[in-house]
Amino acid sequence: MEHQQVRVTARGIDQNVLVAGPVDGTPVLLIHGNCSSADFWRPLLRHLPPDLRLVAPDLRGYGASEAAPVDATRGLRDFADDVAALLDAPELFPAGAKPLVIAHSMGCGVAMQLLVDHPDRVQAMLLEAPLSPYGFGGTRDVEGTPTTDDFAGTGAGTANPDFVARLAAKDREGDAQTSPRTVMRTAYVADPASLGADEELLLDTVLSTVTGDDNYPGTSTPSPNWPGVAPGDRGVLNTMAPNHFRIADDLVAVPTKPHITWVRGDQDAIVSDTSFFDLSYLGSLGVVPGWPGAEASPPQPMIGQTRAVLQRYAERGGSFREVVYAGCGHSPHIERPAEFVAELVELLP
Repeated sequence: MEHQQVRVTARGIDQNVLVAGPVDGTPVLLIHGNCSSADFWRPLLRHLPPDLRLVAPDLRGYGASEAAPVDATRGLRDFADDVAALLDAPELFPAGAKPLVIAHSMGCGVAMQLLVDHPDRVQAMLLEAPLSPYGFGGTRDVEGTPTTDDFAGTGAGTANPDFVARLAAKDREGDAQTSPRTVMRTAYVADPASLGADEELLLDTVLSTVTGDDNYPGTSTPSPNWPGVAPGDRGVLNTMAPNHFRIADDLVAVPTKPHITWVRGDQDAIVSDTSFFDLSYLGSLGVVPGWPGAEASPPQPMIGQTRAVLQRYAERGGSFREVVYAGCGHSPHIERPAEFVAELVELLP
C-alpha cells in the first residue's frame, strides 16, 4: 500500500504522521511502541486492504516528530493527548472519525489511556503485546498490589546505560549485546530471520529514539529498596512506572466498552510473566545481584495482570479475545503478518 508522510501541528507539537489509503476509507489508527516509530508498521501495510485509511503518528521524541519533553507524572497521557488531537485533523481523518485502534507494546498503554479519556472515539482495539494496565514492574500479584512505596526497580534507572549511549550514537553494529541491532534481533522478535529485508528499516525506527532526561529513558531517583533506583518524574520509561501508570480500574469503568482483541506471542522476551526486562525476574535468575527474594520483590505477572483486567472489563459489559501465537515474540505483526491481519480485518466495521 502506498504511503506518505504528513506534518501536523497539534497541541503545539509538530507531529510526523504516516498515512495511507483514501481519506474517506475505513479509519484505522496505529500507535507504535517504545524505541520505535510509525515506520515500524510499514511491513504490515503491504498486507492490508487498500480501502483503509491508515494513520500512524510518530509519538513525540520518536521518528520525525518533535522531541517535546515527556511529563512522566501524567503516565502516558502526554502521548495519548497528542494522538487524540490528531483525530480531528481534517487532513488525516473525516470529521467525527471513530477509528479501529491498533497498538503495540507501550503504544497499547497509550491506546488504553485514549479509550479512557475519549471512549466515544474508539470503534474497537487490537492490543499487540500490551503493557500491563498496572504499568511495568514493581507489583506483587495480578491485582497490582505494590511491593514498595517508591516502586524501586522500575523506570529510567533500569535502562542499560550502554544501550542508551549506543542509541544516542545511532550505532548500527550487531556484535555487542547492548547494541540496538542486537536488542531488536533478540527482544523485538523471537526469530531474527523474521525481520527479513525490513531489518534496516526497522533498525532505523529504533535509532530514531531521542535520548535524554526529557525523553528516553528519563530521570531516576535513589531508593533505599533494591536495586537502589526508583522512577523519576521525566522521560519515557517513567511514564510506565506503576506510580505513574495504573489504568486498570479506569479501563474497567469506562462507560463505552468497545471490543478488545489481545494478540501476543508465547516467546515474548519483553512483556511476559518472565520478562528479561523485569529486574525482579533477572534478580531471581541471579543476573542482577542482591535480589531480596520473591516476598519483597517478585517478578511481575504481566500476562496474568492483563488477563485479569480484561476479564473484569468483560464482566462489566465489554468483550475481549486473547490470541496467542506459538513460537512468536514481541512483534506478531512482523512475525505472523497473515494471522495478525486476519484478526485486524475481523474488527473492521
